[in-house]
Amino acid sequence: MTRFFRFLAIAAIAALASINAQAQAGKVEVLWLGQSAFRITTPTGKVIVTDPWLIKNPMTPAKYKNLGALGKVDLLLVTHGHWDHIADAPALAKLNDIPLYAPGDLNMTLTTLGVLPPKQLPRFNKSGRIAPLPGIKVTAVHAEHSSVFVWHNPATDKDETHPGGEPVGYIIELENGFRIWHMGDTGLFGDMKLISEYYKPDLVLIPVGGNFTMDPADAAYALRELIKPKYVIPIHYRNAGAPQELIKALGSAPIKVFPLAPGEQVEF
Repeated sequence: MTRFFRFLAIAAIAALASINAQAQAGKVEVLWLGQSAFRITTPTGKVIVTDPWLIKNPMTPAKYKNLGALGKVDLLLVTHGHWDHIADAPALAKLNDIPLYAPGDLNMTLTTLGVLPPKQLPRFNKSGRIAPLPGIKVTAVHAEHSSVFVWHNPATDKDETHPGGEPVGYIIELENGFRIWHMGDTGLFGDMKLISEYYKPDLVLIPVGGNFTMDPADAAYALRELIKPKYVIPIHYRNAGAPQELIKALGSAPIKVFPLAPGEQVEF
């Protein structure tokens, strides 16, 4: 028995060494699909999808309106219950037979309504940290926004509005230590500074659309004065000029902005 457990320990160490080697050799690919939806490919080839509103999103390239075109999805993250963030998440969870990670109270609503089986709706909350895949950690952090979930009741053929819990952002730490802050939908708040100082994100996915979230001027202030990351991708906007407004508002701040078009990707 002792020899058996020794074998298991050696195998586990070898597996971890292999993951670490792949992580150091691999790159991080970040593909923007419009609004807050991303496909992130990790250094070891795992695929993370965030806030999948794809099929009816006018910004999403036609190719990705077929959910199967995303390939095998390993991790699914939703920041809050609004339709432009969660619309295709249940279908994507079913297609890949994976959990839908979202704010705990939102997932309780989805459980109660029978949107997915309970085993696919794990619950965690702000400051909660999970390790859903080898070498990958996800921490839920504050977002200054709101959240409801609109559900179509098949019995009445009418839409119903249900509690969506509190919105979150995610700090996603990949196998090589690269950290992404997906801010979800948020307005300005002072603890952006605390979150940045504590978690030290390399890349920030930041909303700049105004009206429901920060506009470019707000986002520039947050980035320049509070967060100070290396890299930024502006998201969640309809005004095509918003990324350039953000760049202009940042002035000489030493922050690299990637103004992606939907369907474009960047590597780190």
